[in-house]
Amino acid sequence: MIGKLFDVPRRLLAGLAALLTLGAVVTFTAMADSTMQPLPATAPDDQFSAGRALVHLKKFAAGPRPVGSPAGDRARDYLAGQLRAAGLEVEIQRSVGARSAAGLATFGQVDNIVGRLRGTDSTGTVLIAAHYDSAAMGPGASDDGAAVAAMLETVRALRGGPGPRNDIVLLMSDGEEDGVLGAEAFVREHPLGKAGGVLLNWEARGVSGPSLMFETSAGNARLVETFAGAVPAPRGHSAMVEVYRLLPNNTDFTPLTKAGFTGMNFAYIQRSSLYHTAGDTIANLNPGSLQHHGSNMLALARALGGADLRTLDSDHDATYFRALGTMITYPGQFVWPLAVLAVVAVAGLALLARVRRLLSLPRLIVATASAVVPLAASAVLAQGLWELLVSWRPAYDLMGGLLHRPQPYRAAIAVLCALTVLGWYLVLRRRLGPAALAVGALTWFAGLGVLCAQVAPGASFLFALPALTGALGWLAAVLLRTPAWARTVVAMLGPVTAAMLLPSLAGNVFDGMGLALGGASALVLALSGMIVVPIAELFLPDPATRPKRAPVLAVPLTAVLLAAGLVVAGFVVDDFDADRPRRTHLAYVMDAETRRAHWVSADVDPAPWTKRYVSGHDASALPPGYARGTLRTGPAPAIAAEGPRADVLAHSGDTLKLRVTAGEGTRSVTLRLDQPISHATASAGRFGSVSVPVTGTRIGTWPSEIRFRGLPARGVQITLRVPEKDRIRLTVIAETDGLTAVPGFVPRPPDLVAATREDGDLTAVTRGYTLTRGSARLPR
Repeated sequence: MIGKLFDVPRRLLAGLAALLTLGAVVTFTAMADSTMQPLPATAPDDQFSAGRALVHLKKFAAGPRPVGSPAGDRARDYLAGQLRAAGLEVEIQRSVGARSAAGLATFGQVDNIVGRLRGTDSTGTVLIAAHYDSAAMGPGASDDGAAVAAMLETVRALRGGPGPRNDIVLLMSDGEEDGVLGAEAFVREHPLGKAGGVLLNWEARGVSGPSLMFETSAGNARLVETFAGAVPAPRGHSAMVEVYRLLPNNTDFTPLTKAGFTGMNFAYIQRSSLYHTAGDTIANLNPGSLQHHGSNMLALARALGGADLRTLDSDHDATYFRALGTMITYPGQFVWPLAVLAVVAVAGLALLARVRRLLSLPRLIVATASAVVPLAASAVLAQGLWELLVSWRPAYDLMGGLLHRPQPYRAAIAVLCALTVLGWYLVLRRRLGPAALAVGALTWFAGLGVLCAQVAPGASFLFALPALTGALGWLAAVLLRTPAWARTVVAMLGPVTAAMLLPSLAGNVFDGMGLALGGASALVLALSGMIVVPIAELFLPDPATRPKRAPVLAVPLTAVLLAAGLVVAGFVVDDFDADRPRRTHLAYVMDAETRRAHWVSADVDPAPWTKRYVSGHDASALPPGYARGTLRTGPAPAIAAEGPRADVLAHSGDTLKLRVTAGEGTRSVTLRLDQPISHATASAGRFGSVSVPVTGTRIGTWPSEIRFRGLPARGVQITLRVPEKDRIRLTVIAETDGLTAVPGFVPRPPDLVAATREDGDLTAVTRGYTLTRGSARLPR
């Protein structure tokens, strides 16, 4: 029982037509999912203009503006002034934000900008949110300056038309980069944060690409309906929502939705190698991405601003995706029926093939089970390729898989996936038969459709629809007495459906996660290959014919050589220069008591510029508790800095209360203890007090850590709960941005930028304490 589901004359011509069709579908899908063309500053007043938004962006995003920095203060004043000039009610919410993680409590003094445009007959609040702070390493023109500039241009367009029915509130939050501190303070303290409403949050994880709606709150059906109907260029799909809900990442969207807001989260994610680096500049920002952000923001502000927000509640999520440039949505109630229909259709195809003696049940079971081999092999090869790339070019390790020009490497992964899937098919087609392998591949899709319907309903369409269309197409090709070309067309329904959905998903995963998690994209590519590979029958001889050895060897050899050539091309194309710089980690640390100072780097293979500062791995001379992970070190000159101080205000039972101060110009302070903590409280005078529970311990350093960003000049009071120990060691680290205060420091060359590790590009001055019962403070 070995046979093909159907055959046609002129198979070579049909095969070429099929491959061209699939290529055209993939190409058209990629083109249709692109971003928008930017509009100039002369665009009509009622439209969003990237040109006008760029004027604002240049005013506040020329350099880094981390929380608590003078640049952040200047950005705050400019943005608040623009909102006031537009006629909004503006408030600066000054507070202390907080967040906890394993062994870590992070606090920060934040200045949130809250602007309000009152509605004419409000049914609720539409909250438009983005953060105006940036990472300390770069200007943050995309993350998140572009969204903030888009808010100003959106307000201008809104004010030029009829007033909205609902209240429009703009939240330009502070401290997002250090743990969504501003958004946390907003929902904890501000009346508008506690009132809830509909949220539109805007982010970026790159400097280019379409504005994707990648996350929603639960029960999103009515929101998705509004999104699909209102915005001029909807992008994104519900599978991204399901994936993001499984990830540990968060944005301001997280605390806002936990506080009761329903809403949608948007970001563009291409050219992510510049994310959180000095390359996140206005010059590198794609104006089309800014236009896409802003056009969608304005359209949703108008749509939601005029809607009855009380009718947007829903008890289910919607499935949404784009197919050939058209946004398709359907309610969650259709997910299970479609998944079940796919299973029924695949079962019907298997039964028909069995009746026609094209396969047997044992062969179908083996074919289905064997498909795990190309899937696993594709993922392993992709991850193995990344390990090879890092071993050959260690500088890639600091990139986190987000390379400047990854296209040749991505193409190499695609070739390796094609090799594993085609190899699986060619090896087993004579033993199991083409029909068994084709139905086995569809069985995987149908099974994944059911699995996702249970655990991730918004992603079920990725598998259920190709399984359903594929099974129906093969059934039609087998049963219908139509011309050969018509049977070929219907047999292509499943591959075409997969080509519309899966390659673009693989591209999104590549953009968002990078090559370091290339195995995830490889799995998607291998799955799409499994449903496409039966087209190979149009190029192959009868299964009963023993293939010649030369062609059999030529296929894998060609694929391996092509993949190797693409990897070599990647090394040539993706070399580092001023436009695509290499990352390097360097910090300066000095013990305030001994005046001993060191350069510190976590680079595995330091660049020549970094090697002038670090020469060995001896971390024993570093202040206790400072080191985290494996470091390179080198001697450094002392600087004139008094350093931080921690005065013990109380120490009884499991409670330790400290008054922490730092030298002039210090933006942040970090405390590390050699004991775990279970609770932390920070009090910053008139900015307020906040507490967080802490569980777990830090990895690669002392068990617990407390950070305070935007440290007030008078310092901060920190209260901790620690085990009742006779002796506790404490290291306090005062951190100042940049290294220029160190004598003899030579700035980085143009082809180097600071790495994204949070303790990099900092001048750190430390002071250590040993705390004992009955003694407020003792030297180490």
